[in-house]
Amino acid sequence: MSQATLQQPAESGPPPAKPAPKAERGHGSLGSYLVIRFLLIFPTIFILVSTVFVLMRSTGDPITASLGGKLGPAQLAERIHAAGYDRPLIVQYFEYLGQIFTGDFGTTVSSNRPVIDILLQYGAATAELAFYALLVAFVVGIPLGMVAAYFRDKAPDATFRVAAILWYAIPVFFAGLMLKLVFSVWLGWLPVAGRASTGAELQMQLLPNKTGFYTIDAIMTGDPAVLGDVLQHAVLPGLALGLLTAGIFLRLVRTNVIGTLSSEYVDAARSRGVSELRLVRKHAYRPALIPIITVIGLQIALLLAGAVLTEKTFEWKGLGFMLTQFLQARDFVAVQGIVVLLAVIVAITNFIVDVIAALIDPRVRY
Repeated sequence: MSQATLQQPAESGPPPAKPAPKAERGHGSLGSYLVIRFLLIFPTIFILVSTVFVLMRSTGDPITASLGGKLGPAQLAERIHAAGYDRPLIVQYFEYLGQIFTGDFGTTVSSNRPVIDILLQYGAATAELAFYALLVAFVVGIPLGMVAAYFRDKAPDATFRVAAILWYAIPVFFAGLMLKLVFSVWLGWLPVAGRASTGAELQMQLLPNKTGFYTIDAIMTGDPAVLGDVLQHAVLPGLALGLLTAGIFLRLVRTNVIGTLSSEYVDAARSRGVSELRLVRKHAYRPALIPIITVIGLQIALLLAGAVLTEKTFEWKGLGFMLTQFLQARDFVAVQGIVVLLAVIVAITNFIVDVIAALIDPRVRY
């Protein structure tokens, strides 16, 4: 047999695998994931803005809705024409989109004030309330969820699970009324309503560069009494709104800690003699936080919705409080501007949460 014949089998093997195309190798990369999530913000906001516009204008023009019983027919028609509400709806829609893109949310019908001024003045109060509510949710929900997982199917677990259901099921305005009744009326420990007392507000108003965030402004005054007054006013609204989300966090942490405790690497640590308490604190804690981060975006929307009732209950003058005032005045221009801003905040918050979740857990990129 010739030498060429002996060498042929070595040359007739399967062809070497071709390298994967660049597009396939890039699938699931952090950069492409973030770009896609960022681009999704714009259609989301567009759909929300369009939906709000259609719903608001389906009841008629804002001038008639707000001033229909206060002006005569001639004056009403003049105001409608001056505001441009007698033009075709499609023309008004595209004009409104152009105004939104330039940051112009219109002018309130009831007070003839730019809506953007309302958003800037009262937006800080709503953001501050949402911060305190999230703080309560984290401080209460996460530790109690870990304790419930540690005492699985025992009395503490059952107690905290029932508490979580109650926190989630009780309407936020009813929880606020009960907290006011107990801690303000019966015990007299905390203020009934408002963001600060009159004296503290006067001191903060004298600041040359006040932010609208009372906690920050109180620190800037340098007076501990003012800061204490602001924090006391924030306790009950923060609890009323925060316990709603704390119940969700508690159940999520409990479920995920229990699941993590049954994983292989925890079993390996348990075989080395690591105590159950240490397993919960060190090994099962971080993986249980990933679902919390992924649902924060949804909880922000829930907090903003609950802020409307919470602010009304505690006379916390934020966007939710003003929203109820403008609804009573049937000032749909102001209502439209506030709802659009809240929708934009929710969309942007969801993007930020997606970024954080992708950095912590690479599995969410696929």
